[in-house]
Amino acid sequence: MASCSVNKQKSHLESYWSPKENKLFERALAKYDKDTPDRWHNVAKAVGGKSAEEVKRHYDILLQDLRHIESGLVPIPNYKSTSNNTNVVDEENRLMKYLKLN
Repeated sequence: MASCSVNKQKSHLESYWSPKENKLFERALAKYDKDTPDRWHNVAKAVGGKSAEEVKRHYDILLQDLRHIESGLVPIPNYKSTSNNTNVVDEENRLMKYLKLN
């Protein structure tokens, strides 16, 4: 029974990604595209402290989240603007265009 508890703690620690690790992950994804040999090993090395399997799983979760957002399962927050500036809406629309999965 103790091993089950240890496994849950280990699983939680493996699945935790700090903001710094996420930023390194994003940069590595931009550097190592889908055609890069040993992509996940390269991404893991760039992030540090994560295995190739962990970064691949993190990527799969990211894709799943994006699909949920695109399908409308996750509502886009309606942020209140402090100004009448439409640049915020334009920027949001521009960014959403790049989230489209092909």
